[in-house]
Amino acid sequence: MTQGLNKVMIIGNLGREPEMRYTPGGRSVSTFTIATSRKWTGKDNEDHTETEWFNVVAWGNLAEICKRYLTKGMLVYIEGRLQTRHWEDNEGNQQKSFEIVAKEMVILNNKQNELIDA
Repeated sequence: MTQGLNKVMIIGNLGREPEMRYTPGGRSVSTFTIATSRKWTGKDNEDHTETEWFNVVAWGNLAEICKRYLTKGMLVYIEGRLQTRHWEDNEGNQQKSFEIVAKEMVILNNKQNELIDA
């Protein structure tokens, strides 16, 4: 059996400050959102913009780095894998959402215009 490939790469702006918490075992985890936009000119010669929002989760040392260095609005590169989360809501309906589990993060701009590679 051949192994599959699950790899996601996005460049976008941080939608909110990372929120960090710890698992009962003491492992750190940070969550945040990234917005990516694309622009095009339609058949009507009007400019259009579409924005997609992605939930991102980072674990361990990367979670600590994200919490320390990332601020809302920063342009960042995120590389990782896509994961589906399933749960049941208060009405008993099955729900699912998708998130990117980050493996790498690179800050492409910040206040000091320095490159931070994690």
